[in-house]
Amino acid sequence: MTGTPTPAAVTTPCRVAVAGASGRMGRMLIEAIRASDDCVLAGALDIAASPAVGSDATAFLGHASGVAITADIAAGLKNADVLIDFTRPEGTLAHLAVCSQLGVKAVIGTTGFTDAQKAELDAYAQRTAIMFSPNMSVGVNVTLKLLQMAAKAMATGYDIEIIEAHHRHKVDAPSGTALKMGEVIAEALGRDLKDCAVYAREGVTGERDPSSIGFSAIRGGDIVGDHTVLFAGIGERIEVTHKSSSRATYAQGALRAVRFLKAHKTGMFDMFDVLGLH
Repeated sequence: MTGTPTPAAVTTPCRVAVAGASGRMGRMLIEAIRASDDCVLAGALDIAASPAVGSDATAFLGHASGVAITADIAAGLKNADVLIDFTRPEGTLAHLAVCSQLGVKAVIGTTGFTDAQKAELDAYAQRTAIMFSPNMSVGVNVTLKLLQMAAKAMATGYDIEIIEAHHRHKVDAPSGTALKMGEVIAEALGRDLKDCAVYAREGVTGERDPSSIGFSAIRGGDIVGDHTVLFAGIGERIEVTHKSSSRATYAQGALRAVRFLKAHKTGMFDMFDVLGLH
């Protein structure tokens, strides 16, 4: 005689709030959360001037979630376990101030932080768990690992240039991903990016400093995000390229980060932690 089967354990969905809920990335995140089987939308934030404030966060999908977009940070976070934020540095820091008070964890994809603002992020990470990465694409982070390996192998005799292209609406340059690539390469070479980065060339510049890492930024159309790192030597060159065709990859990476943070109460993490690439 067989016994009564034991019912499977019920997993409580992770309650996720999204900042910039009516923007392109915000909507992609909301759509990914809705399609997920282990996350649920619990809050939606936007700036007070947004015409979307007061509307249902999933109205653009033709569904009612019961979650209204709000400019009240505390109201938008009160039911959340984790906030996903791909907005602007000032907004992100305002959101984190409330997250740290409420015990809400945060997945941060915002770019353009100053060194002082990054120090503020580190301070908040002592009070809640934060996963901070300028790019949450799995492919981009694997690319970063490849660049780390390539830089160590080609430490001398190769000139390094980073070329990135994004849509016309992007407000910062170089992109956070390009800067991260530069940081990874510089660290692998034992350099500080602040000392060797070249962000602009015009006029008579003189010969290229062999220890420099150059950056070029292209803005146009609806390019989601292209990044190429060029290692140019004598008689050969290597190009490591990653191209994004959809923001969906960032949204899926953000959800992987949400799941990773479930096991952590405080601390600062990055996508290498999430993907086990360290």
